[in-house]
Amino acid sequence: MAVPKKRTSRSRKRIRKNVWKDKTNKIASKALSLARSILTGRSKSFYYTTNDKLSESNQ
Repeated sequence: MAVPKKRTSRSRKRIRKNVWKDKTNKIASKALSLARSILTGRSKSFYYTTNDKLSESNQ
């Protein structure tokens, strides 16, 4: 026979939610930091190719 599980407390829910939010905030801030370093040209750990032919043809 199935028995209902105990209800999760509000504090436990908040803790789990905050852990999830902290992870996403950390990932988002790293992505933003990488984007800023690429735009300023100071990125040393991220290599990418620039397509000069496309940028010249658009102008």
